[in-house]
Amino acid sequence: MTTLTAEARRTPSVVPTERRPSLARLTGVELRKLADTRAGRWLLVVIVLAAAAIATVQLFVLPDAEQTFRAFFEPSLLPVGLLLPVLGILSVTGEWSQRTALSTFALVPARHRVVAAKLVAVVLAAAVSVVASVAVAATATAVAGLTGGAGTWSVPGSLLLHALVFQVANVLIGMGFGLLLGNTPLAIVLYFVLPTVWSVLGQMIKALREPAQWLDTTVTMAPLTTPDVTAGQWARLGVSLLVWLVVPLVAGLVRTMRREVS
Repeated sequence: MTTLTAEARRTPSVVPTERRPSLARLTGVELRKLADTRAGRWLLVVIVLAAAAIATVQLFVLPDAEQTFRAFFEPSLLPVGLLLPVLGILSVTGEWSQRTALSTFALVPARHRVVAAKLVAVVLAAAVSVVASVAVAATATAVAGLTGGAGTWSVPGSLLLHALVFQVANVLIGMGFGLLLGNTPLAIVLYFVLPTVWSVLGQMIKALREPAQWLDTTVTMAPLTTPDVTAGQWARLGVSLLVWLVVPLVAGLVRTMRREVS
């Protein structure tokens, strides 16, 4: 008995430790979640179809000399940028509307890691949307070359970079609204209503016209669909994104960390 007791004291107890999932693995899970629901799946399909539909219409209405890669690429950014924020909203509100928050935060108690994975996932989705726009524009350019259009392929590299910033900013604004409000219909409605109301007021009320140049994302993000953005335009974009992107994201993260899961 004494020998066994002494041996047990000398042998350290081995307690199995469970490794927490890496950020890459969590991001992979969140990417799958974007297409798991019927709403998310159809939204992704509509985003691609919207870009393709615009390019198809342009093949019939643009003069042959204007059927270039850039002419097809730039307009495709707008409908995609309009729908991507909804994807950002669904990525975070789905946990609560689908009642998966309890299991998600039970498996990963560090909620900030889940939010970080969602953020990376929607940024990757925004990057893929730019690739999809490039593919649609390339296809349209090739068709234009075969049907008598200009078929010019030249495009400034800065335009592609600005397009990426444009789509990433759009999807993160939506994610910020989703985190802050935590309700899918409310977040979608307010995302579309609040900036629109602010834009209308900025045009109607003289005293708001100057602030609107700095706070209206419709105005500040418009230069990102072109290859040339001045320092002043970058400054106005930064101020508007601070209000519409950073503040909702930070406030939404704080709310998510404190929100009761039931």
